[in-house]
Amino acid sequence: MSTPIGIALFDTAIGRCGIAWSDAGVLGVQLPEARPTETLSRMQRRFAGAALTAEPPAHIAAAIAAIGALLDDGRADLTSIALDMDGVPEFHRRVYEVARTIPAGRTLAYGEIAKRLGEPDAARAVGAALGKNPFAIVVPCHRVLAASGKIGGFSASGGVTTKLRLLSLERASAARGDLFDGDRGFAFDPDAALEHLKSADPALARLIETVGPFRMELKHAASVFAALAESIVYQQLNGRAAETIFARVRALFPRGHEGPTPEQILRAPDAKLRGAGLSQAKLLALRDLAKRTVAGELPTLDEIGAMDDETVIERLTVVRGIGRWTAEMLLMFRLGRPDVLPVDDYGIRKGFGLAFQKKNAIADKADVERRGRRWRPYRTVASWYLWRAAERV
Repeated sequence: MSTPIGIALFDTAIGRCGIAWSDAGVLGVQLPEARPTETLSRMQRRFAGAALTAEPPAHIAAAIAAIGALLDDGRADLTSIALDMDGVPEFHRRVYEVARTIPAGRTLAYGEIAKRLGEPDAARAVGAALGKNPFAIVVPCHRVLAASGKIGGFSASGGVTTKLRLLSLERASAARGDLFDGDRGFAFDPDAALEHLKSADPALARLIETVGPFRMELKHAASVFAALAESIVYQQLNGRAAETIFARVRALFPRGHEGPTPEQILRAPDAKLRGAGLSQAKLLALRDLAKRTVAGELPTLDEIGAMDDETVIERLTVVRGIGRWTAEMLLMFRLGRPDVLPVDDYGIRKGFGLAFQKKNAIADKADVERRGRRWRPYRTVASWYLWRAAERV
């Protein structure tokens, strides 16, 4: 193995990662451990003698930037990053070279990689090689699934949850733009919205200037079922707990990174779904959502595109566990609708009180509705700034 020269830690959307390098290229990448100190300790054990540095050389800095970009929005191409495979077994090296050809948003099975290597019976050996992958993310072992489409294992911290998160991020990035208009997916021009809001409401204009640029991000929706199923699981949970439970649910099924299908939810035993962490109420809500989807009672994404906001809300809230707020979140963060103002939202009303009533109190929703009339037809953008106001306390 080449002599390690340096290691560095760097922050990403999934936590603090580590990278090590030699004269020949990247020697290893470490995904986040539970705590940054543990990530550093793991790197120092893996690459004994390497110096920790805050200023890595230019080619390593470029690799760090690319890895960070991929973990942020799933779009970066890491195939040009030079890897130092001195000391990597020859079979493992061949596996890694094939894995690096898998595009973001796509997957292969262990057996498919074995066939590409000309060794169709070597699926287990492929799995073992990927289990020892020292170049996490750069060699995208997270894009390799079991033959059944099941997610399989993942050696990084977080296990299957981390693997599903990476696959979902990349799949969403690959599909971004298929369902929505415009570069950022909004059904409106954010710049035009800001100009309108500043002109219509000087007090809101001051909040906009204080908060800064509009950075709301949309989340890709493969289907109405997929979006609402995730919303049901996330209800009344903090983000980390909800992400873990939803990952366990998805991991129960083949190609779980694409999300469970209505048919899979209907066929799964109660004990299996409850074992993933679902409460009884959420299990019943998911089953009702699946049943209505299979029966054709819910609109498709294409059908929703032709509906006004209130009709969408009316059609979706027939589902057990789906209220107006959940439907509004889908309109805003999945569909990019311009004129949604969720007046029942705690953060909206708190932000409104701070921004317009100059007190740390929860505003009455009638006050929010009344002032919100001047923000039409861009109340979604105004809502995003009210949430930011609530966060600034």
